[in-house]
Amino acid sequence: MANVVRKIYRYLSASANRKFDEKADPRVQIDQAIMEARQQHEALVQQAALVVGNQRQLEMRMARQVDEVANLTESARSSLLLADNARAAGDLVTAAGYEETAQAFASQLVSAEASLEDLKNLHRQAAASAQQARTAVEDNTVRMQRHLAERARLLTQIEHAAMQEQMTKAMEGMSSLAPAGDTPTLGEIRDKVEQRYAVALGRHELASQGMEARMIEVRRATMDARASSRLAELRGDMAAGGQLPAGAGGSAASPDSAASPGSAASPGSAASPGSAASPGSAASPGSAAKPTGGGTP
Repeated sequence: MANVVRKIYRYLSASANRKFDEKADPRVQIDQAIMEARQQHEALVQQAALVVGNQRQLEMRMARQVDEVANLTESARSSLLLADNARAAGDLVTAAGYEETAQAFASQLVSAEASLEDLKNLHRQAAASAQQARTAVEDNTVRMQRHLAERARLLTQIEHAAMQEQMTKAMEGMSSLAPAGDTPTLGEIRDKVEQRYAVALGRHELASQGMEARMIEVRRATMDARASSRLAELRGDMAAGGQLPAGAGGSAASPDSAASPGSAASPGSAASPGSAASPGSAASPGSAAKPTGGGTP
């Protein structure tokens, strides 16, 4: 039972994480990643500062220990010098006291030198650790700069993707394949207008081919003929009454004014065959020019 509960919990957790990643804003996630990287960088810098600080502290302790070793060495030498002077003066008791003092300084000097050697070893280790810490901080700084550059590039790409999505959405809205929405597209309006125009043309064509349409056309032709005849009568009356200038009434060509068949040229009006030049009118062979006397044959 516990195993089933763990499986269900893991499944629900993975499903929730997936849905969250799908709905999450990439810009917010980028800022979170940069913030996490900055926190890690600050922690690394703090740790490196502790390592470098330990090195500096060891250096200060070494400096104090070196001074102490120098002082103990000087004190031991002074004690030995005083002991030699007292012994030369014949004061053996004082010389023995100085000898004991020199021995005490020598013991402290040995201990101080041992401590100084330990501090030197610790300083070498601290120096190596400090160098590693500096290298780590420099590497992490370069990595942080790359993260910031990547952040700028990703933000620019996100904005470009958003612009492309808006342009695609606008183009899909103008396309005929766009889904139905509150506002009709230009293609839908064009189809509606063309359908309405086609229906009107079809109805007009059907109406013009009916019997009533032909009757109306015949009536219109009859009315036009009557109007033309009436106009001709009015023009004739006005010409007879002298209300029109001479020749105005005959300006319109009447049907009788057409050329009659007899007005064509008769066959007899054509040139007779005898009117052609006779063969005797041609120049005879003897009419050729004779050679002149001035010329030699």
